Amino acid sequence: MTHDPMTPPQVERALREYGALLSAHGITWGEPPLGYVRMMPFLRFPPVAGRMAYGPDLDAAFRDALGGEVPRGLVVLRLTPDGHRLEHGPARPLLSPGAVPVVLLVDSALPGPVEVTAGGVPYAIAAGGARLLDVTTATTLTVDGEAVDLSGLTRPARAARLRLRAGFPCRWSVTSRDGQGWYPDGVPERRDNDDVPFFHGDDLVLAVPAEPVAIRVTRGMEYGVAETTVVPREGEETLVGLTPQRLYDAAARGWYGADLHVHLNWAGDLVAAPSEAAAAQHGEDLHVLNLVAGNVAGDRVYDLEALRHWAGRDLPWSDAGHVARMGVEYRNDLFGHVHVFGIAAPPAVCHTGFGADADWPPNGTVCGDLREPRAVLGYAHPFHGPVSSPEDVVAGGARNCSGRALVVDAALGLVDGMEVLHFSDLSATPGTAEVYRRLLGAGNRLAALAGTDAMLSFTRQDTVSSPPGWERVYARVDGPLGAESFAEAVRRGRTFATTGPWLELTVDGLGPGETLNLDGGETVTVRARVVGPEVEHLEIRTADGVTAEGPGPEITVSLTVDAPAYVVAVARGGAHPRSPGGRAYAHTSPVHLDVRGRHVARPEDVRWCLRWLDLLDELIRDRARLHTRAQLRDHLDLVEKARAVYESRL
Repeated sequence: MTHDPMTPPQVERALREYGALLSAHGITWGEPPLGYVRMMPFLRFPPVAGRMAYGPDLDAAFRDALGGEVPRGLVVLRLTPDGHRLEHGPARPLLSPGAVPVVLLVDSALPGPVEVTAGGVPYAIAAGGARLLDVTTATTLTVDGEAVDLSGLTRPARAARLRLRAGFPCRWSVTSRDGQGWYPDGVPERRDNDDVPFFHGDDLVLAVPAEPVAIRVTRGMEYGVAETTVVPREGEETLVGLTPQRLYDAAARGWYGADLHVHLNWAGDLVAAPSEAAAAQHGEDLHVLNLVAGNVAGDRVYDLEALRHWAGRDLPWSDAGHVARMGVEYRNDLFGHVHVFGIAAPPAVCHTGFGADADWPPNGTVCGDLREPRAVLGYAHPFHGPVSSPEDVVAGGARNCSGRALVVDAALGLVDGMEVLHFSDLSATPGTAEVYRRLLGAGNRLAALAGTDAMLSFTRQDTVSSPPGWERVYARVDGPLGAESFAEAVRRGRTFATTGPWLELTVDGLGPGETLNLDGGETVTVRARVVGPEVEHLEIRTADGVTAEGPGPEITVSLTVDAPAYVVAVARGGAHPRSPGGRAYAHTSPVHLDVRGRHVARPEDVRWCLRWLDLLDELIRDRARLHTRAQLRDHLDLVEKARAVYESRL
């Protein structure tokens, strides 16, 4: 790791420690439960990753999950009774001689054990077993003493250079016809969730083969994609001027997009310096970036040193149109994770329930301590699939970081919102949005938020290696952009979450987060409008369901309001380059329709939340790791306080 002028000495010391962990332990940095991350670069999330059984033999489980497929970047050595063979993608072009790293999966179909030697190190492969190895193309590889030829993994190529220029920082992809990505010197070789290589910057020079290369440039979700193909001449520099077209300008309307959940370092295949975050934020034109410190599976909180240094201050690369702050992700895997933006000082508690630690204090207690006047709190990736009933989430009690305490903390006003969009709920009808609307219908006022959980220390790791901001929460800010003005807009619920589509909602001219006070019996006009080439369906919803729908780009409905209600808009669509998760989706925060001072409290939704609390009470008693009766009482007291709130709404 070279010195980064944006990095103060105490942060640089921490990064050196992370580098030592990477050198000693590889991609897991010594975090014991993370053995599976060696496989995740090759497992599509969720369809393929969901098939992997995380048992004691991870290598065999990885082999079985692949189902015979050989994803890009992986080399498979098949051992059969008829001999051995290599399976891999196109040979990698090399501009100069040298060895390149290879991830090798040894897959044995032999009835007995076999010994594979790589670089002089023997590995015993059991009958029908598998082994994942990190080697290079120069490694001497043998199977029971018989050499395996690795020369076909690479090919020589003539060298040329490209200069890429857009006029402002962008995200670039340069790919040769074999699918190989090309990068400037010293730039991490990143790939996104669609396996597309990318890097950020402008006026960049990089070496490429003197053969056709495809060039693509974009700049986050407010821009389209510009593409071209060139054949650079050997030994020469070819200038490529390419600028993406703007689709909409949110800031010109007073709206600013944020990714509230990004990690600089969280294990991974490299140590990320602050300059990496700066390049990504400006290259994606991401208005607000929240870099969260967080632990993985033990006491170490990664990037805590950066939080201590910069808490309450903008990070050095912030400017009039871009604000970056250090925040924190408080983590408990039984009750849920919470991200905090705008925090003024490191918290006393960053995690509970890991190792032998108790699941205490309760999430609500920690959230209460984190609620500074200028900070906003949101539940991170709270639900991971369809949710039709509270039993789908609370029953069973797997420690899968589901936001089981959210129903409590929302009722008690301890959090400001929840990630309606996040990396682990990418279905066409996300369960997280279903729970969000249940909570709204039960009278909770929560902002729709978004956070990618992108981890800049991973260059290829499914959704977490995609660039920050591929999902965003937009907030309507009064006056100039700043951390405080953005946090205030989120706190007031003036938001919508999106993978790309621009989504507007008004009720008699009022937008998300605002309240229309009515006497009852009035008719209001609801309008929803969407901008985005990938949008296929637009709908207006209340607590009772869909009120109006159509293909867009705009729908209008007249609504007679006899009882308190809320209104939200939802947009859906198919796969698009702006949506690495494979589908387009946007969801607004609600416009509140109060009647004679009363908020919405739909009995069905309130009872749904009360059922949730019944199950949560059982879960706490049966599954929470608690050391004293007082710790149990602290949890149950919060559940009872939330129960009283919901019962009062009935």
